[in-house]
Amino acid sequence: MILERLSIINYKNIKEATLELSPKINCFIGHNGAGKTNVLDAVYFLSFCHSAQTTQDSLVIRHGEDFFMLEGVYRGYEGTEVRGHEGTEVRGHEGTTIHCGMKRGAKKVFRRDKKAYQRLSDHIGLIPIVMISPADAYLIEGNSEERRRLMDVVIAQTDRPYMETLNRYNKALLQRNALLKMEDREPDPEMLSLWEEQMAREGEKIYQKRHDLVERLIPLFQQFYETISEGHEQVSLKYTSHCQRGPLLEVIQRDRMKDRAVGYSLHGTHRDDLEIMIDGHPMRREGSQGQQKTFVIALKLAMYLLLINNEKYLANHEQPILLLDDIFDKLDAQRVEQIVRLVASDRFGQIFITDTNREHIDQILSHGHFDYHLYEVNEGTIYSK
Repeated sequence: MILERLSIINYKNIKEATLELSPKINCFIGHNGAGKTNVLDAVYFLSFCHSAQTTQDSLVIRHGEDFFMLEGVYRGYEGTEVRGHEGTEVRGHEGTTIHCGMKRGAKKVFRRDKKAYQRLSDHIGLIPIVMISPADAYLIEGNSEERRRLMDVVIAQTDRPYMETLNRYNKALLQRNALLKMEDREPDPEMLSLWEEQMAREGEKIYQKRHDLVERLIPLFQQFYETISEGHEQVSLKYTSHCQRGPLLEVIQRDRMKDRAVGYSLHGTHRDDLEIMIDGHPMRREGSQGQQKTFVIALKLAMYLLLINNEKYLANHEQPILLLDDIFDKLDAQRVEQIVRLVASDRFGQIFITDTNREHIDQILSHGHFDYHLYEVNEGTIYSK
């Protein structure tokens, strides 16, 4: 979908704003801390039902206020029909309105065309989004949980049952760990077996989805990296999982005594990871800041293409929204130039860009004759330029 109008009230440092947006490029210029990222985070929230920076919703309410509200008016590309999860059709020319509101101390409410969702998971995937931000450094520097979350976010946007599979696995993991931590008596072996069987059953489904994603991702990612770096280094991405050691149930049960000793489950898809290498060495240890940032950008752009080519979005001629938050920092001029050429091409749909440097934005806009809107952000107030 294309976001045509965004309304924000009391979201982080933004008191109130209503923005009429370009279907192609929307640029937000301002100093660090001005609120540029908060605009992109509001767009992200309307897609994923939570902030990209925190899962605690009360933290996004503006200081001194009692509530926040976000509303986005979307249209399908070229007036095409947009099919929802439950089979209902929303015609592009009529538009779709997504509303979210929350008062302090109360639950947030999400509505689509004035109808509240019974389950927020029903909304995920309706408005596909890929976001690139400085926080993505955690994909390389952080623990494996960050990399698993990245895979899961992409899969969940095109495969609704996947989230339910994840939830069942996590429930089984939680129950098994509770039994392993028991101190007053030995856990019931039948109950352990029950939760282990559910972990294995759901875990193998998760593994297959993640494996398929990475296999399709690698060639696209390497192509983007080579373009941005102009072939100066070689990178690789490898998915590792305990499922690769044999049937997951056997792997889990093999070390049950060791798990009992430590009090938690040492094996399963909750320990999956992505191995990130540059010129045969770990990126975390050997990669410069610019190389690490290039890696993340190439990876996210590859995920964008995977979403475009998924049959769910192909059927409606849809392109995900691309959010680029301060992506040019710590990159040399040559890499900036290659990224500019990529994002200004026809391969990408609606784009939101933030930067402190007006020159980067002007460089992008000079690469094509397309519609754009330019905004300046200052202390949470947004001005159209």
